[in-house]
Amino acid sequence: MAKTGKSGAEVEIKLLVHSPAALKRLLRSLDFRRTSARHFESNHLFDFPDGRLRRSGRLLRLREEDGRWIATIKGPPARSRRYKVRKEIESPVHDGEKVREVFAMLGLKETFCYQKFRTSYAPKRVGGSKGGVLDFDETPIGTFVELEGPERWIDGVARRLGYRRAADLFRRQKAAGAWAGAWRRDQGIQRRPQDRHERAAFG
Repeated sequence: MAKTGKSGAEVEIKLLVHSPAALKRLLRSLDFRRTSARHFESNHLFDFPDGRLRRSGRLLRLREEDGRWIATIKGPPARSRRYKVRKEIESPVHDGEKVREVFAMLGLKETFCYQKFRTSYAPKRVGGSKGGVLDFDETPIGTFVELEGPERWIDGVARRLGYRRAADLFRRQKAAGAWAGAWRRDQGIQRRPQDRHERAAFG
């Protein structure tokens, strides 16, 4: 989520949005402010030919947004039934194409590319407790909200948005096709149990 370098464990969940307009109205009523304008992101994943990063649960990504480049490495996901938790190291890079050349010289190849429009929000008031960040993502397979921050904050915001506790928010869906499968593996997308009778946005 961050637009500047960061290092540490990220804790997040992703929520499928069925009515983007209604959710944006709800965010305004809950006093969330927009912290970054809607912008386009192109995300490129890299791995060795034998897929060792994917098999080990690691991810190497090069992202381009608004003319800026960000390199990210994510460690294996921690065991958690309620959240997506993994170590992440992220840093801006001056020249994304040069980084591609470095990756190639190391034997890495681009294995997948996904694109989306993202708008970021944060609460105006957090009541003295540490807050988090909400990202609104528009993708070819659906619209999603990503909540990243302390677990208690995530649960509280999810409930205020009309979802149940993070432990019960979504169930895993089978990916339809290689595109959706690869995208979901990176994004950790889940879906509400009460919506299982409806067609998933990604198949």
